[in-house]
Parts: sequence; structure tokens; C-alpha cells
Amino acid sequence: MHKTEEILEAKHYVEKFTKVKPTIGIILGSGLGPFADTLEDAVHISYDDIPHFAKSSAVGHANELVIGTIAGKNVVAMKGRFHYYEGFTLDQVTFPVRVMKALGVDKLIVTNACGAINTDFNPGDLMLITDHINLTANNPLIGPNNADLGTRFPDVSEVYNKKLRSIVKEVATEQNVNLREGVYAWWTGPTYETPAEIRMIRTLGADAVGMSTVPEALIATHAKMDTVGISCLTNMACGILDQPLSHDEVIETAERVKGTFLKLVTEVISRF
Repeated sequence: MHKTEEILEAKHYVEKFTKVKPTIGIILGSGLGPFADTLEDAVHISYDDIPHFAKSSAVGHANELVIGTIAGKNVVAMKGRFHYYEGFTLDQVTFPVRVMKALGVDKLIVTNACGAINTDFNPGDLMLITDHINLTANNPLIGPNNADLGTRFPDVSEVYNKKLRSIVKEVATEQNVNLREGVYAWWTGPTYETPAEIRMIRTLGADAVGMSTVPEALIATHAKMDTVGISCLTNMACGILDQPLSHDEVIETAERVKGTFLKLVTEVISRF
């Protein structure tokens, strides 16, 4: 359970470094951190220094909170996220979302690098998340509820806000981005899925699978933040192609599409 005093302690620490009051938050997935470097008048705060923050050891994550402006909007970016597979509790994984909310964020963009299950999709495509499937049998809201932060039983019929999704689709059309839409499945990792597991996940109705995003999106929903999710499909999931999977491929593909991603997200933020 997130404690109000710990959230406020982290918030007050961050506010010492900037007068920018962010209203938009973005969590940057593997290989997508360069977006944070495009923020103007930015301050970079190491996770090590922020009270109650964890530190990610995942490759492609820089471990810093970046606050600045872009497209006329005040933004706070997580350059690196925490993953359940690293051994963090879901409280630790989602704590930064609580801090973003305390800082004034009411719209959250959650991004990730993940594997495509839908065989109509291709590595390098971007996918707008329409919904998710939680395959982990865990939930960041398990435990006593802090009523200051949200209701005990939050409605999750629209975790990924339709209005924000329509803005992303509109911008993608204007920029000639072949934006896919689909359901994201959350897998704990750190192993990739087996071919049999991928067949199961496809049968359940997912279009992509990854090891993040859902915990943060659930906490954002609990906090009544409007949320939108964008996945970078970095590889075809296990068993679809007759080849092994590697994290190097994930980083390489994210690097290849980062220009498209940066342009899309920057314009999207300008319209939020």
C-alpha cells in the first residue's frame, strides 16, 4: 500500500529542483528513453536520490526523472521504469505514478517495448493499447486501500482513455504512421514466453505481450488519471518465427523506430 506521507516526501524533494508544474507524465520503455532528452529547460533527478524510489537494473533504462517542457506543455518523464521481474514489489513498481499524480499530472502516457502476437503485425510497428489482460495473478492494489488515493474497487472498463486514444490515432494518420491497435497482455518475465504460452495468450485475445505497463496503468486508473498506452512491437513473440529471442533485438528495433515514436508522442502531447 502506498503511504500518503511517503508520496509527499518524494514530491517535495522533486519540487526543490524545478518550478515547472507537470500536467502530463510519460513512462518510457526499453530503448525509448531518448524522448526525455528532447524536453526543454529540463532537470534530471536520479532515482537514487528521490525518497522511496527504487532503481531499475534493466538494460535500456537510465534511472532518472526528467521534468521540463515540450510543445508548450509541462511534462515529467520516467527515463527508465521498474519491473516486477527485477524483484520489486508492485508498490515499488507503481510508486512513481503516485508521485506524478501528487506533482499535478492528470494525463499519463505509458510506453513499452514488447512482442507481437498478432501475425498481421510486424517488428517496428507501434501499437495503441485498447485494453489489457493481466496474466500474472497479481494486482498492485492488493492490500489495505488508502482512501486518500482512490476507491477500494475501481472501475477498469476504460483503463486506456478513448478520447486520448482518438488523439493518438488522429496524429498517426497525419504523420502516415501505420499505427496498430490491440490488447496488451502482461507477463511477469524475465523469461520470454514459450511457444505454447503464446498460443494460449493469442487464444485469450491478446495482440501483444510484455513485462510491464499494466501495474502503472491500474494505479493511474485508481488515481483517476487519464491514461493512454503505446507499445513498440520490437519482435514477433516466441514460436511465430523459427528463431530465438534476445533483448538485443528489442533494443535494436526500439532504436530503429525512435524517430517515428518521438515525432508522434511530441505532437500528441501538444494536443493534450
